[in-house]
Amino acid sequence: MDLKYLNTFRVIAEEGSFTRAAERLGYTQSTMTFQMGQLEQALSARLFEKVGRRMVLSQAGRQLLPYVERVLEAVNQMHCFTQDLTQCRGEITIGVAETLLCYRLPPLLKAFHRRAPQARLLIRSMGCYDIRDGLMDGSLDVGLFYENIGGLSSQLVTHPVGTFPVVLTAAPQVKALGPDFVAPDHQVPLPFLINEPNSIFRQMFEGYLREKAIRMDHTIELGSIPTIKHLVENEVGVTFLPRFAVEDALAAGRLVELETGMEEPVLSAVCAHHKSKWISPLMACFLEIVTAAGV
Repeated sequence: MDLKYLNTFRVIAEEGSFTRAAERLGYTQSTMTFQMGQLEQALSARLFEKVGRRMVLSQAGRQLLPYVERVLEAVNQMHCFTQDLTQCRGEITIGVAETLLCYRLPPLLKAFHRRAPQARLLIRSMGCYDIRDGLMDGSLDVGLFYENIGGLSSQLVTHPVGTFPVVLTAAPQVKALGPDFVAPDHQVPLPFLINEPNSIFRQMFEGYLREKAIRMDHTIELGSIPTIKHLVENEVGVTFLPRFAVEDALAAGRLVELETGMEEPVLSAVCAHHKSKWISPLMACFLEIVTAAGV
């Protein structure tokens, strides 16, 4: 059944006249008559009847009309879907480590929205382990996180997007107290401010403390990197974060670095997706921007 016939049928119903429908569609009367004859033959039903000098919808035609409208609307939606795919429209879901989202991703998001202004980008701030799991179970299309967590499946395709040093920092007044993070086996009478236990940089620093038998006074666990920074700047304790997250405070003198015995700790960021994930034009656009520029 030709979709053109269904569209012609709908226009005739809307115009209430073969003549007006022919003018609207740019068809001849013979074309209109032929198409409706073919449609009636395909459906084995009379769709029109003559009332006076006019052709109007029969009962079968009136019953058919809602189905025709639904079919044509579905076809229109399919055309829109195709346009979404070819014109970088649509929706993708991205999981991003909080530090990358706060301090590295904004200019790339700006570039992406310039390239694909009609795209819907669903961004979730997540822990690295949760991002890895979301990519595996299909709840995320793309992940930006630190591969230092290890255990990455061969099912994931990863693109390196940057390596970043991690630093131990405190307010200058706290550094003046002389906390020692090099000598082993002693107590440091300061709190350690950091985010959730699965944070990769928390795990890195706590592993170092265990190795050196250095004991902090206690740990203050917070869910926001900016809050951690603000409290550390106000002499509450020390924190261990990617340098880019504290760069502004270091430059302004609100924070200073503390020496440790760690060998240049670094984080390796990757942009990843499942190897079975279909790479839509929209997703390809995002991957291209992130991998070309790095984060």
